[in-house]
Amino acid sequence: MKFRTLKRHFREGAKNILRNSWMTIASVGAVTTTLILVGAFLVLMFNLNHIADKLEEDVQIKALVDLTADDAEIEAVGEAINKIPEVSSVEFSTKEEELADLVKSMGEEGEVWELYEQDNPLNHAYIIKATDPLDTESIAKKIKKIDNIENVTFGQEAVQNLFKFNQLARNIGLALIIGLIFTAIFLISNTIKITIMARKREIGIMKLVGATNGFIRWPFFVEGMLLGVLGSIVPIAVIVTGYYYISENVSAFKQFNFVELLPFSPFAWQISLIILLIGASIGVWGSVMSVRKFLKV
Repeated sequence: MKFRTLKRHFREGAKNILRNSWMTIASVGAVTTTLILVGAFLVLMFNLNHIADKLEEDVQIKALVDLTADDAEIEAVGEAINKIPEVSSVEFSTKEEELADLVKSMGEEGEVWELYEQDNPLNHAYIIKATDPLDTESIAKKIKKIDNIENVTFGQEAVQNLFKFNQLARNIGLALIIGLIFTAIFLISNTIKITIMARKREIGIMKLVGATNGFIRWPFFVEGMLLGVLGSIVPIAVIVTGYYYISENVSAFKQFNFVELLPFSPFAWQISLIILLIGASIGVWGSVMSVRKFLKV
């Protein structure tokens, strides 16, 4: 396509927006509202995924070594665990370290356990992390089959519930975002349908004098894209400002170690670009749906 022709299409698309000012305002307003919701859900979904990933990364398996195992057998257990393909890291924890961790985790009540320092009843342990957290349960089953393993723990029920919740949250967030995007497409599509109907006679004349369908529909595609872009400006401002405020001033999250929001930069600019692209895309797609129907392309 020649630059002069492209320039003409953009000029006509912009004129259509100005010519139908009230419909433009209504459409941009509806798209703005929709994109604010889409942006909010995107921010929420990305941060939930980030938190979920961190929680999944913290999932670990503790394999307790049999109390009767000697040093060579303890070392052999570690070598066997390392040979499991899905294992990411293996860390050995002596029974003295296990006792110290227990005392520390129990606070003042843990002082009672200090009496066992001379006759420590705890096991040596291996702390294992999976390359893929979803493989945690299968790794635990393999470790149980290794000789001189007394017990394997990984909070089975809690881990399974965590994975189920993470998957459910991602699916619900994705479904809501897709639903909102289709709502915005419908709104823009209806606006452009009205524009086409108002110019039906003009379009008919253009076709009589030899204008191709492509030549006629390009200005409408430009119009849809501009409507989407205009509708994304306010959502970007609202989302960026709101996220900056939350990330800088809300200290309530800091009391929970597992709640760590994505850093403002570059996340805010990435989400802004996504909203802008979604706005432009749904505008163009809304136009495609309208033009295909009325021009029977």
